[in-house]
Amino acid sequence: CSPPASLLIKAYLLTAAALISVGLWGALGQMSIVMVMMGLELMLNGVLLSVVTFWHFVAPFSAKGQVFAIIVLTLMAVEAALGFAIVIAVYRGREADTVDAVKDLKG
Repeated sequence: CSPPASLLIKAYLLTAAALISVGLWGALGQMSIVMVMMGLELMLNGVLLSVVTFWHFVAPFSAKGQVFAIIVLTLMAVEAALGFAIVIAVYRGREADTVDAVKDLKG
C-alpha cells in the first residue's frame, strides 16, 4: 500500500523547493554573516535533495547518485568549516558580525 511514484516525487520536490526558498530568504534577508551562511547551506541542501530525487527515479539501482550525494555533502561540510573559520577571523580582527560591517575588507 505504498503511494504512487508521482506523489513521492512531488513531495520530495516540494520539500526541496521549500528548503531553497527558506535558504534564499536567509541568504538575502539577514544581516548576520552566520545566518547568510546558513541560508546558503539550506539552498545547497535543497538542490542536493532535488538532484538525488531525480537520480533515484531515473536510475534507482545505480549507486552513482549515492556516491555523488556523499561527495557533495562532504564538500559542503568543508565549505561550512572554512566559511566559519573566515567569519571567526574577521570577527577577531574587526569585531564585525554583520554583512554591512565587512563590506570593505581592504587593509
